[in-house]
Amino acid sequence: MLQISRFATVFSAFLLVFLVGCASTSKQAGTGEYIDDTVITTKVKAAIFNEPTLKSAEINVETFKGVVQLSGFVNSRADIYKAVEVAEGVKGVVEVKNNMQLK
Repeated sequence: MLQISRFATVFSAFLLVFLVGCASTSKQAGTGEYIDDTVITTKVKAAIFNEPTLKSAEINVETFKGVVQLSGFVNSRADIYKAVEVAEGVKGVVEVKNNMQLK
């Protein structure tokens, strides 16, 4: 009986440490958030690539806690506005930060 109690205590401590290690902070995403951000980044990249009016492959996409940052070079202001619009339309995007520049 004492052995089962020790095992339960050790297991509970391990589980607590594991869950705290996966928690997010203000500067670091937790495991679940990291996976969500990766999915959002992939969806935004695909949406931009599939937009026929955006010919530039020089748009970089990064996501942190649902906030998408677009950077890179585009041909016109219309391309900047369209890329932001497309990114905002992706499910899970909380905010879009625009750091794109004209060529």
